[in-house]
Amino acid sequence: EVQLVESGGGLVQAGGSLRLSCVASGFTFDDYVIGWFRQAPGKEREGVSCISPSDDSTNYADSVKARFTISSDNAKNTVYLQMNSLKPEDAAVYYCAALGPWAVVGGPPPLSGYEYSYWGQGTQVTVSS
Repeated sequence: EVQLVESGGGLVQAGGSLRLSCVASGFTFDDYVIGWFRQAPGKEREGVSCISPSDDSTNYADSVKARFTISSDNAKNTVYLQMNSLKPEDAAVYYCAALGPWAVVGGPPPLSGYEYSYWGQGTQVTVSS
């Protein structure tokens, strides 16, 4: 059974930092792209960042470049999203998702949510101004 379990959300002041974690199980971690998406109330789901653990290729939404960093620990089947310089507009439920099997090497993996088959339950990020 595929499982994606997010953690690390919470309340932070604007300008602060949080690190989200996504622990994956039930599939071969290296064969999948792991992505982070977010959805705020009344807004569409947005792709934030993703990583291909097999070659560490990454992709970021323009709104988070230079502030967020995605990484993976293949030994722990875990993907992290380090979020710095948080803004009130970053507040949302953050979801971890998996796409695969993914065999493309070197190119940025996709941030289109419709391509992802497996989703976690989400973790709330609240940013106070």
